[in-house]
Amino acid sequence: MRRLTNWSARHPWRVIAAWGAALLVGLGLAAAFIGDLTTESNVTNNPESEQAYDLMGSRIRYDPNEQVNELIVVHSDRFVDDDAPFRDKIDEIARAAGKRGAVLIRPSSQITADLVSPDHHAVAMPVGMVGSDPESDIEDVIRAVERADGGPFDVTITGEWTYDRDLNQLSQDDLRTGELQFGLPAALIVLLLVFGAVVAGLVPILLALVSILVALGLTALLGQAYELSVFTINMLSGMGLALGIDYSLFILSRYREERAHGREKLAAIDASSQTASRAVVFSGLAFVLAMLGMVLVPDTILRSLATGAIVVGIVSVVAALTLLPALLGLIGDRINSLRIPIIGRSAEAGTAREGRVWTAIVRAVMRRPALTAALSVALLLALSLPVLSLKIGFVGVRTTPDRFVAKQGFLALNREFGVGTLDDVQIVVDGDVSAPDVRQGIQRIFRRLQGDNAFKRAAITEVHPDTRIAVVSALPAGDSRDERSYDAVRRLRNTYVPEAFRGSEARVLVTGETAESLDYFALVHRWLPIVFAFVLGLSFVLLTIAFRSIVVPLKAIVLNLLSVGAAYGLLVLVFQKGIGNELFGFQQAEAIEAWVPLFLFSVLFGLSMDYHVFLLSRIRERYVRTRDNEDAVAHGVASTARLITGAALIIIAVFSGFARGDLVMFQQMGFGVAVSLLIDATLIRTVLLPASMKLLGNANWYLPSWLDWLPDLHVEHE
Repeated sequence: MRRLTNWSARHPWRVIAAWGAALLVGLGLAAAFIGDLTTESNVTNNPESEQAYDLMGSRIRYDPNEQVNELIVVHSDRFVDDDAPFRDKIDEIARAAGKRGAVLIRPSSQITADLVSPDHHAVAMPVGMVGSDPESDIEDVIRAVERADGGPFDVTITGEWTYDRDLNQLSQDDLRTGELQFGLPAALIVLLLVFGAVVAGLVPILLALVSILVALGLTALLGQAYELSVFTINMLSGMGLALGIDYSLFILSRYREERAHGREKLAAIDASSQTASRAVVFSGLAFVLAMLGMVLVPDTILRSLATGAIVVGIVSVVAALTLLPALLGLIGDRINSLRIPIIGRSAEAGTAREGRVWTAIVRAVMRRPALTAALSVALLLALSLPVLSLKIGFVGVRTTPDRFVAKQGFLALNREFGVGTLDDVQIVVDGDVSAPDVRQGIQRIFRRLQGDNAFKRAAITEVHPDTRIAVVSALPAGDSRDERSYDAVRRLRNTYVPEAFRGSEARVLVTGETAESLDYFALVHRWLPIVFAFVLGLSFVLLTIAFRSIVVPLKAIVLNLLSVGAAYGLLVLVFQKGIGNELFGFQQAEAIEAWVPLFLFSVLFGLSMDYHVFLLSRIRERYVRTRDNEDAVAHGVASTARLITGAALIIIAVFSGFARGDLVMFQQMGFGVAVSLLIDATLIRTVLLPASMKLLGNANWYLPSWLDWLPDLHVEHE
């Protein structure tokens, strides 16, 4: 690594040319393949809902002309469904929306009674997207609906493809307004305050953008081999800004420090490669290990997010080890050009020096370590208590802003027909459906659905004795992803089905959108402790090797778990309980998005390890020189506090950009990351860590003799 860094500094134009070529290739790959990312989400652990889908797909031959993906709702206060203007409007929409063979839509002559509202002032028009490119075809249908809306008729549409289209658009809007228009400028302001010079502030931004674009091309290429979600772009850009800037910040600060101590340019780059660059490598490894925990989970969304984060994390480390030294070798002390008035010289002079305020804080903490540690732990545990009320779920179309097409259609469908979704619940009966006990079971489950007001339009939709399968279906009342629907399907699985088919040898499976969600919740509950154990175990091994101590990694794990627990608790308070949500401009939700707790743990653990490794490397460096634990802790915390606070503020700014968006799942994710890192960079780093290290003394660096065989990598430098 040292040779690589020094070679890059001595041959800057070769390195810059190589990165320029990588950037062009990345842009080309992104332009060619980024459109292949999907909005779909799949699990690969074959849950009950997927088994039922497989059964229906293998034993029932469906007519594609009867496939329904969308519903167009036509409403009029003036006319009823039998009036000629109403029927003319239906036929007009059918002609406009169904002009391509890829879209099947019924004219007025095929509108049956079950598609008419109780007051006869609204009609639901089923739409089948049967073409090979439904994402493109739905745009034509939406345009036809928007043209038909107006006058005495209100025309809306909702369904699978409209919701996916709106979700994709909302994701892009949040990316543009949150990350690029808010996160990036905020990060630049923080960098200017930390470095006090425009050039020094722009260099980390440049490296982050290069890393993002190269990683975007690599991810688009990976998307040809694996199914990756469109949300990978949001994850990649957010983490690319955070990691690319942080890694450059640490190395660039060390370079300026070494130059301030009188080293020549190349010697300063070399010293940085032996110190900050090593810390960056270990920080990157810790982050990648944390993200690998998500790859274990059999869910394409989480694997996609992890893939984007891992790729941009690796590219950011490589850029910090090669492109940054090349730029430093090329521009040297011009890195301090365009100083900002008033703060410029003081910022440059204060690089890696003990700040008076931070020194006073850490010394005060270490004078009463037991008291400050106890109070801090008590506060964090109190903030963590609401996590006992944590409910996971999917927010669904209900929380989409009203300006989106699918939300307008959902509201109209709910208002006129008492349902808000096409996602019916299906009970699939696998067995001899002509046997008396199975037929009786089918009738019993049908009657139970009819008698439960959480379900609408119950029907026995398929009975095939030759292929030994039958299907009973019903629509959830309201949103298929709200708590009422979840409770209804739990009741169906746990009570109605066992009672209806007691004594029967038939296998009965429940599927549909709501059942899929419940299966996903079970998946998260199962894998969350596995991911915890995997990430914590590998992080313990990595930090033990890095710092030749078993106490340091144990303490790091405990401190990170405290900050993650507090973030979970605040997430529940703000989003589930609605305490302070309006202050931040957030929507209150019935539950936390199912993937968010697992995602937050991996991301928070990975990001907080960045600071932990950087801080501990400075403490360890001082301790190796002085063998004075208290002095080493005080110097390490006070000299890095300004940098770590700046780095944390950058990531907080980036993820606050997510939280400023309209997508509730991103609001929850952005808020969770931002608040946890705020706790981590303040309470954990300036209070709990120095207090605990003071209490433990030289025991911080304890390594059992039977582990002496571990490699001594000298993260703090040789």
